[in-house]
Amino acid sequence: MTGSQPVLTMTGISKSFPGVRALDGVDFRLLPGEVHALMGENGAGKSTLIKVLTGVYRTDHGAVTLGGAEVSFSGPMQATAAGVSTVYQEVNLCTNLSVAENIFIGREPRRLGAVRWAEMRRRARALLARLDLDIDVNAQLGTYSLAVQQMVAIARAIDVEARVLVLDEPTSSLDAGEVAQLFRVMRQLRDDGLAILFVTHFLDQVYEIADRITVLRNGRLVGEYPTSELPQLGLVEKMIGKELRALERLDEQSRHDAAAPVEGAPLLDVRELGRRSAVARFDLTIHEGEVVGLAGLLGSGRTEVARLLFGADRADHGSVRVHGTPTSLRNPVAAIGHGIGFCSENRRAEGIVGELSVRENIILALQAARGWLRPVPRRRQDELVDRYVRALSIRPADPDIPVGNLSGGNQQKVLLARWLITEPRLLILDEPTRGIDIGAKTEIQRLVAQLSDGGMAVLFVSAELEEVLRLSHRIAVMRDREMVAQLTNDQSVDADRIMQTIAAGAGHEEVPS
Repeated sequence: MTGSQPVLTMTGISKSFPGVRALDGVDFRLLPGEVHALMGENGAGKSTLIKVLTGVYRTDHGAVTLGGAEVSFSGPMQATAAGVSTVYQEVNLCTNLSVAENIFIGREPRRLGAVRWAEMRRRARALLARLDLDIDVNAQLGTYSLAVQQMVAIARAIDVEARVLVLDEPTSSLDAGEVAQLFRVMRQLRDDGLAILFVTHFLDQVYEIADRITVLRNGRLVGEYPTSELPQLGLVEKMIGKELRALERLDEQSRHDAAAPVEGAPLLDVRELGRRSAVARFDLTIHEGEVVGLAGLLGSGRTEVARLLFGADRADHGSVRVHGTPTSLRNPVAAIGHGIGFCSENRRAEGIVGELSVRENIILALQAARGWLRPVPRRRQDELVDRYVRALSIRPADPDIPVGNLSGGNQQKVLLARWLITEPRLLILDEPTRGIDIGAKTEIQRLVAQLSDGGMAVLFVSAELEEVLRLSHRIAVMRDREMVAQLTNDQSVDADRIMQTIAAGAGHEEVPS
């Protein structure tokens, strides 16, 4: 760290919403030239603290000091102008504009009112070179990967002479190589004296990149610790408020006997299913009571397979049978009619409706299946919503608050509840634990095992191989938008075996289905 005086101090920060005390007297400080991890379970108050800092929310009590002067921002633009820049998990840029335009949008270099395009492109290339990124700044941003888009967002952030850079879950959609590139940039910026606030749910990444850690739990400060002095198990205990033994028992309960044979009848059977420019033709059979994991690197085609099986994208080739009957999954309504549910990885754009209440979000799929001319009676709504709010430990347990006020993990539970009340025979879960805390992750893993034990089929899509191995009876491996193998999850299969299969690619390992 290049200095001992905090560049940012937040003192006694409190913030309440109807029925929710999100922050309760939280203190936080950030030093120049450090990467500081803000840790806690979903609902701990991390996002609220960031939104107070950046002016999205006004604090009820407390003070924010930046560079020794007390500040109170009216919004993110004012915060950015003062030197506090934020890069969110969902990159908030214009993909239809060029890379250079995205970096300088609203701040374009001008002469006599006209944009100086050559200078803008030159400055954009210089900024990206600082991040070790060599791309065409004239190309549309949308032609690049999410990882590149995040680098562009960081370039925009540091160009405004930021003193504080907030990175909110920046690695949740990146593969290992892209994470390594991001961390190289973060270390360089830290060494240049920038203060970086890093929010993540990946514990290993915290210990790889962070200098200090602040832990929140239930809206309160647990403590601030040098990373070198807080063991990883100690961090988990502070985050969840449980001793390690309790965590181990919880995790043990969630473990699936993945090697146990599945005796259920084939529920879904697809042959030569595929979509041009999306995913190559593949065969897949999923039995009643079976969890099939879908593994592969980012961009390997996992989500494309999930969307085909739900009818969100229409296949160009192949046949589908549900319980042995030929079926056309021409759209999601048809899939729902055949007992298939789908939780999208993009819960914000394709899942929750933030302005609607928890109740309305949970009822949505059931109401769509019944048709809008047959509304679900209010008493039935109350019974169903109350049951699943309790069963999934959705917090806060108020069905009438806007779902957008909930943490990411609790929003994910709302989506699960939405599909569980439709009693699907096959539930497709695309990255259901991405970006959520260890406690909520364990609860969802345990729920998947319970659903399988009850006879429901589950297609479980995850970038975390250990999670796939823990839950799945079989694992389908994707590489370059092709299903290259299907592995029975026995003692011979581990994360190394799956990675070797991905690397081998064309060596197609097949197992009888």
